[in-house]
Amino acid sequence: MRFAFFKKFSLLFDGLLACILVLVIESISRHSLVSALQFTFGTPLTFLYNALLIFTTLLIVYLFRRRMFFRIIISVFWLVLGIANGCVLANRVTPFNFTDLKLVRDLFDMNNSKYLSTAQVAAIVVALCAIAVLLVFLAVRGPKYEGAVHRIRYAIGLAALLIAVPWITKGAIRVNILADYYGNLAEGYQRYGFVYSFAASAVGTGMSKPDNYSEETIAAICDSVDTEETSADTDDLPNIVVVQLETFIDPYELNFLTYSEDPIPNFHNLMENYTSGYLTVPVVGAGTANTEFEVLTGMGIQFFGLGEYPYKTILKETVCESIASDLSQLGYGTHAVHNNGGNFYSRATIFSQMGFDSYTSKELMNITEYNEYGTWPTDDILVEETEKALDSTDQQSDFVFTITVQSHGSYPSEQILEDPAIEVTGGETEAEHYQWEYYINELHEVDAFIGDLIEMLENRDEKTILVLYGDHLPTMGLTDEDMNNGSIYQTTYATWNNFGLEAEDTDLYAYQLMAYITDLLDIHEGTMFTYHQSEMEAGTTEEDSYVTDWELLQYDLLYGELYCYGGEQICEASDLVMGIEDVVIRSAKISDDGETLVVTGENFTPWSVVYINGEAAETKYVTEHKLRASLSGELEHDAAVVVNQVGSKNTVFRSSNEQLIVSE
Repeated sequence: MRFAFFKKFSLLFDGLLACILVLVIESISRHSLVSALQFTFGTPLTFLYNALLIFTTLLIVYLFRRRMFFRIIISVFWLVLGIANGCVLANRVTPFNFTDLKLVRDLFDMNNSKYLSTAQVAAIVVALCAIAVLLVFLAVRGPKYEGAVHRIRYAIGLAALLIAVPWITKGAIRVNILADYYGNLAEGYQRYGFVYSFAASAVGTGMSKPDNYSEETIAAICDSVDTEETSADTDDLPNIVVVQLETFIDPYELNFLTYSEDPIPNFHNLMENYTSGYLTVPVVGAGTANTEFEVLTGMGIQFFGLGEYPYKTILKETVCESIASDLSQLGYGTHAVHNNGGNFYSRATIFSQMGFDSYTSKELMNITEYNEYGTWPTDDILVEETEKALDSTDQQSDFVFTITVQSHGSYPSEQILEDPAIEVTGGETEAEHYQWEYYINELHEVDAFIGDLIEMLENRDEKTILVLYGDHLPTMGLTDEDMNNGSIYQTTYATWNNFGLEAEDTDLYAYQLMAYITDLLDIHEGTMFTYHQSEMEAGTTEEDSYVTDWELLQYDLLYGELYCYGGEQICEASDLVMGIEDVVIRSAKISDDGETLVVTGENFTPWSVVYINGEAAETKYVTEHKLRASLSGELEHDAAVVVNQVGSKNTVFRSSNEQLIVSE
């Protein structure tokens, strides 16, 4: 009788199920049932819209006899997404979105990142196995609907609802029940719900064509750009070294912590004596690549889909004008340096699309030192690698974009530092104390790297400007009220130079940074950078026209007809060279026991792999001059060996010369 009642009113019960799922998902995402209930009853129309999306997917079950089986599959699907969001928000401020699915492989490639403990991984595996067993049981032994399956009727109903949802969405946006852009992604998810926000991030990638996009409009914008021609002496252009500091902020902006001494004296010295200011960035707690995108291109993340990473979408398939391609037109050598994997955020591809000449990733570095938590390489190696990039060109100015990694999260909630250089007080709990103490001491070590970098640049007889900026704040639950500047979207930038530029304190957005710096150098190149220079000079950056024209230019360059370029693409992907120095084999000899191949040479790294006749051998890194490779079976006559620098996905970034094997 109960089953008959359920069957008769199954649509009603599925609507109730959808509401329950939204409540559970919001509780998990917010880590609070109370907060989820406030969302439910405080914004009931928004809550019901989220339930409508889940209800729409539940209509699929009526196309099958095993309705319970498919109902559970769909429910589990939404719950898994909600759980993923809850886990993500436990480690960063930015919520889980569709683009994150494209980064899963990258995250697995980040060894020892410690975002999940062994116990958490085990719990996830057990839960997934239990779900799999349940689904197999229901598929084989689960109940079947015994009545007539009116597939056409339900298919028509499902199709009608799928057609109606976009119109309902537009109406809800029009009356402010929903929003189609979140200035603060985390706040947007809180206000409008996970289900809607995740779905919007899945269907809303790329840029929509602006209503007034036309050749005439773009021509008018380009004609309005009022900058001088580059007046700097092209024979005396300074080196430009830009350092993106991973999760780096001014600790004195945190109003609840105190320190035994200044954690970042070198950076503060730059702030006092050279041009510096606040930098408004588009992300918090994660999303380095999006701040990087804005800095390098002068474009805005706000015009893309919710939580989108252009590095993982449009830039993988199209070239993009950047500060590197613009400076190369003046004769600059352009280089990127980063002590993390070359494939992370697809940088090996993206930097080519942006016109860089070279990219030195960790696979090309002799990295042996890691931070105290053992998660990330220390940044001191970047001094040497930045200098190599500067030395790689002869009689040529250089642009070097260096990215640090040492202060990247996550941060341990247990004691790691027994005798910290900087003692920190102010954490509310013991776990928070250890997290903040560890993080602040990592900043202290990064600041030492900054001092060493400046010393290296001072010792070079070359005009140079150095620009340093933080990409985003750390996680750990920071709010605007925790910051002296009142915003978790503001980091700090500082500069240094050795040719007498006057110091100015100017607050900027990430997309304005390189336009501002090149303007100081009398360099006026590039579509986006000259646009920002012109608008900043005219003082119109607070006006609506600044943003609308900026969006039009961005659409034209990435998705439009390239009216800025006269209708033809003028940028080209570069023949990006991975690393600066050649990997060289001097000898390859079989050991006396016949089981090991000893390879000697130059510029080997822990990511060097010996290939024998084209097949990878198990390789042990000994020093930058020696590798050992295991031999299996007999070698062919005149067997040849090559050392490849190998990244994730078995990508070969650079290869050595070929050497014949000899017996010792």
